Amino acid sequence: MSPATAILWPAFALFALTMFSVARLARLRFAAARAGRVDPRFYKVFKGEGEPAELAAASRNVLNLTEMPTLFYAGTAIAFAAGEAGALLVALGWAYVALRFAHTAIHVTSNRVLWRFRAFLASWVVLLAYWAALGAALLRSA
Repeated sequence: MSPATAILWPAFALFALTMFSVARLARLRFAAARAGRVDPRFYKVFKGEGEPAELAAASRNVLNLTEMPTLFYAGTAIAFAAGEAGALLVALGWAYVALRFAHTAIHVTSNRVLWRFRAFLASWVVLLAYWAALGAALLRSA
């Protein structure tokens, strides 16, 4: 792996987590509809009785993976385009992704809100540090 592309691998890992979560959600939704646990018409406009709790948590987790991580993807694209793939940014990228994996694991298993919040908060702090480090690197190279 070249040092220039090292910054991209955490983004690919987060993308893989997101795609895995989307595929898992689709499988769970089809199974729930086949088993009669959800009226398939619910999915037409997402109105009505709704989904069972574990399906709602999986749905919300997929949404979470498309919200805040967009800022991570944007920072990664900027870092790569600017040639800023230093060890600190790469380490912060992997830390962010690890925390998003932890958040997902909590969300779709025990769904303990305090644990999930702590994982989210930690990932948020790391994302702030990621952008601060990126900003500093860009300033140094300007």
